[in-house]
Amino acid sequence: MTLFRGSWRRRSAFITVAAAGALSVGLSATPAFAHTPTWTVTCSEVSLDLTAYGNSDKNTVSVTVDGKDLLPTTNFKNDFHKKLELPAHKTELKVHLSVKAADGDQFSKEDEKTAPVCEESTPPPSTATPTPSATPPKETPTPTPTGETSEPSKPSEPSESDSAPAVPSSQPSPAGDDLAETGSSSATPMIAGAAGVVLAAGAGIMWAARKRRSAQS
Repeated sequence: MTLFRGSWRRRSAFITVAAAGALSVGLSATPAFAHTPTWTVTCSEVSLDLTAYGNSDKNTVSVTVDGKDLLPTTNFKNDFHKKLELPAHKTELKVHLSVKAADGDQFSKEDEKTAPVCEESTPPPSTATPTPSATPPKETPTPTPTGETSEPSKPSEPSESDSAPAVPSSQPSPAGDDLAETGSSSATPMIAGAAGVVLAAGAGIMWAARKRRSAQS
């Protein structure tokens, strides 16, 4: 009877210790799983999903982008869900999340992520098939009736005017009798005679003048 009581006491003590240990582990693990700060960052927005933070309005959350406020410090109870649009950017952005839990700093969260640059969407290449150009219809040759043959065309015979040689003209040119002018005319002898008379008269006058001078001396 004494042995049975002793074994029972040992079993009770073991069960008590095990239960206390399981309870302490459960209590310590519960707060860790209660607070769930989930957030994602894309090239264009920030999504916040904070759950199981208790009913205290002392919980706060804030988001900054390269040191500038994207979400100023905001109080919330238990849950907080929000999407924040990022400003247009050509370089990567540093996004910082700050969550302060009302039931202790050990449940607060400070985290930082990078927002990539959004790729510009390019239009897909055109897949339209070009319409082929219409081909003009070919001319169909006119068939020759059966039994008839086309005769080749005969060359035209030359006319008499084309074959006769050119005959030189027997009429003299109307300008053939004209002689080239040499500068002389029929009045030339008369002019020469008059000049001779003038010279003779001058010579006679000079001779008479000399004769008179010699006679006076």
